[in-house]
Amino acid sequence: MTNTVTTKKLRRSSTDKMIAGVAGGWAALLGVDAAVIRIVLVAATLLGFGAPILLYAICWFLMPEE
Repeated sequence: MTNTVTTKKLRRSSTDKMIAGVAGGWAALLGVDAAVIRIVLVAATLLGFGAPILLYAICWFLMPEE
């Protein structure tokens, strides 16, 4: 009997992207639609005084592309 373990890795999406693929990558990792992640990011930006923009830029820089 073999154990197959699949691990998901956080990577920028090359197919599901609008700007850099960060939201598509997070959506693939979490198993949700990328539109949900984008809506949450926009809402958090409006309510969080721009901090999510900085987090998005950091993820864009640090996350490798798939």
